[in-house]
Amino acid sequence: MWVITLFETEKVRIFEYAEKLEATTAMKKFNQYAVLSYTK
Repeated sequence: MWVITLFETEKVRIFEYAEKLEATTAMKKFNQYAVLSYTK
């Protein structure tokens, strides 16, 4: 599972994706600080 962690001013949001392509496409849409990671 691919996970994007988005750090906003007062909160942290997490988005989960099954495919790497989905996650990398979504990462391009975030203008703020975000981290892409993989977990089993």
